[in-house]
Formats: sequence, structure tokens, C-alpha cells
Amino acid sequence: MEISKAPPQAGLKIHQLQPLPFRKLLAFFVPLGASASLVMISHVIINGTLARSAHPELLIASYTIAMSLMDVIERPAILLRQTCSALVRDRVSFRAMSSIAVYLLLCSFIIGSAIGYTPLGPWVFLHGFGAAAEQVPEIVDIFRLLNIVIIFSGVRCLFHGIIIYNLRTKWLTIGMGIRLIGMFMAAAYFVATDKVSSGAVGAWIFLLGMAIECLISVLEGRSLLKRVIPEKLEGHPIADKGPIFRFYRPLMYSSFLAVLIDPAINAFLGKTGRMELAIASFAIAVNLAHLMQSFFSYMHQIVLNFYNVNARRVYQFAWMMNLCPALLISVLAYTPAGPWFLEQVMGVRAGTELMSESLRALRFFMIMNLVFPWLDYCNGIVMLKGQTRCMVWSQAANVLVTLLALLLLVWKVPGWGGSVGALAQSLGLAGEFAVVLYVLRFSRE
Repeated sequence: MEISKAPPQAGLKIHQLQPLPFRKLLAFFVPLGASASLVMISHVIINGTLARSAHPELLIASYTIAMSLMDVIERPAILLRQTCSALVRDRVSFRAMSSIAVYLLLCSFIIGSAIGYTPLGPWVFLHGFGAAAEQVPEIVDIFRLLNIVIIFSGVRCLFHGIIIYNLRTKWLTIGMGIRLIGMFMAAAYFVATDKVSSGAVGAWIFLLGMAIECLISVLEGRSLLKRVIPEKLEGHPIADKGPIFRFYRPLMYSSFLAVLIDPAINAFLGKTGRMELAIASFAIAVNLAHLMQSFFSYMHQIVLNFYNVNARRVYQFAWMMNLCPALLISVLAYTPAGPWFLEQVMGVRAGTELMSESLRALRFFMIMNLVFPWLDYCNGIVMLKGQTRCMVWSQAANVLVTLLALLLLVWKVPGWGGSVGALAQSLGLAGEFAVVLYVLRFSRE
């Protein structure tokens, strides 16, 4: 494994003993965490809406399969946030970043359109995701809407990078809050009018919410470009697309490996004998697990923005925060709070198999919620050192461990249903974390 010995990001000087009060870290981190939590709540709204249909397992499964493929195509757009936050310091570098963003989003839209409007789409969903033939037309309809979501998501992430670096993180929370209001109103309309008869309802709700958040991010980001960000920052080396691609390319490769996990899980869950129940219970459990860890999913931004100011204080802050996701998921998994939340918020009927299977899968996700915050912290150090190439290897380890776990679990315990996916995904993340730890240890020697 080749480890890049690249220096820290240009423009950053290491002053690891500068004063860095916790309140400053909290003022930066809490709005980011709140916005990430609100993102997960948006998925809870969608799944909760679909769960109120006459056939919730079927609708949630169709929506989840379409979302799995959307995640694959959308991932390059999501990475615009980290790349922009790490490299854009003036308008010159932003223009270079924007040209890359346009190229990426155009490619994503063309690929998505080929899947949504040609025979390639039905073939992919039928053979690649193991969807039932009668489900495929509805899944394709859902995906056509989600393909438009990708454009809004990419533009949003581009401007998020500017907002985060300029410590205006409250605008991420504001944007997500307004997005949720719009989504909740749309969901209430569909439920009140008894129109929750297709998984496309979830896609329409998602599309509306993403368009709202994108608009707010663009308005704030353009305001910062005009008022705060200089035309050319002295000493900043990013003046064209080359350095950005060198930083971005390994992130993109690793992300493509990572997004293979969800489709693989859904495909293997389709072989457990009760596909709709397995996929629906996994989708509900993973949404809850992500909801519990989402508030803490921006630890890499703490590292990128403050590690070179006071590494010790950042490490202390990480210890204070990183145990919380596992504690939160344990409360839902092992106390009456879990069934209550599933019934009252998610719309899962009490006493059903969907309820019991979702709770069982949730218990396995405690492993993931324990590992993920520290993986995110270590990935921040990797990006700060410019060693993004190693993330390809760590993601490859994640995919390999997940696939091996899926094979073994489907073979030995197919009756576990959605819990098969939960345990496999957790073990895969642990494998990724082990590789990142090895890389960081090796790079210090």
C-alpha cells in the first residue's frame, strides 16, 4: 500500500498550542451536527409517510432500491462539500472548483437519464438489485425523480463548502430547517388526501426539500463570494483544476467503492426469503442508526478547520462527542423508547413483524455507531495531510468485509432478515477503520 507523504494543506500553518476554547468548537460544530440530524429526519419523514400506506413494506422497499442507485450516482456530488471546504479560499479557486462541479453534475445526470429512460434501468434493477419484476416499473419512476435531486444536491454541496470554511455553519441548519418544513407540509398533504399509493410520493417529497435547501445555500454562498472572499488570496496555490482533481480523485474512487455497499446489502437481503420485510426493516433501522450518528458526522470538519490550531483540544473534543451515537442507539434498541419512536414517529404499527425485525436490526447497528465517529475523525486527519489516496484502500476493505459478511450470514442465518445487512455493514465499517488506523500509524513512522 502506497502512503502519500504530502504536507498539510496549503495555507495552513501548524500552531498546535494556540488557545481553542470548547465554546468555539461547539459554535462551529453544533450547527453542522444539527443540519446533519435534520437531513436524517427528512428521510424519517419520507419513510414515515410511506409506512402509512396500505402496503408499507412494498413501497418502502421500492423507494429504498431506487435510493440505493441514486446514492451511487450522487456520491461524486456530495464530495464537492469536503473538497470545496478544504481547497477553496478565493474566487479564482472557486471558479476552478465550479468548472469541475459542472462537469461532474452533467456526467451524473447523463448516467441517471440513461438508467431512467432506457432499457438499461429495468435491467439494472432486476438483475443488479434483485428487484421483483412487478416492482421494476415503479422503481424506475421513483429513480427518474431522484435523478433530478442529484443536481440540486451537488449545487448545494458546492456552496456548503464555502459556508463551512467561513464558519457560517448556522446557515446549514437554517437551510435544513426550512427544507424540513416544506417536506413535512408535502408529506401531510399526501397523507391527508390519501395519495400515498406509490413510492414516487417519497421521491416528490425529497425533490421539494432538496430544491429548497439548494436555493438557500446558493443565496448565502453567493453573498459570501461577493462580500468576504477575495478575488485572489496571496500564497494560495489553487489557481486551476489540476490540484483540485489530485485531491478529489481519490475521494471519488473511494466513494464509488463505498456506495456499492448499500446495493449489495439490498441484493443479498433479496435472497433471505422474505425480501420486502428484510429490506424494509433494514431501511428503517439504518435510518434510525444514521439519525443517531448524524449529529456527530462532521467531526472531519472539526479536524480540517481546527486540528492545526490545537490538536490536543480537538482530540479532547472528539472524546467528548464520539461515544454519544452508540449510547443513543442503545436507548432506542433496548428500552421502550424504541418501539414508541417507531410507532409514533415512523408510523410502524406496534406488534407487527416489521416492528420486531427493525428493532433487532437496530441492535447490530450499535457497532457501526461506535466506530463511525472515530473513523470520521481519522479521515479528517487523512484529508488534512493530503493522503486521500489511502482512502481508496480503506473503502476497499469496507466493501470486502461487508461482502464476505453478507455471503456468510445469508448462507448461515438467512432468517435474520434485515439484521444480516445491519451486522455486515457494521463489520465493514470496522474493517475500514482498521485500515485508516494502520495508515496513520505508518505515516508517523
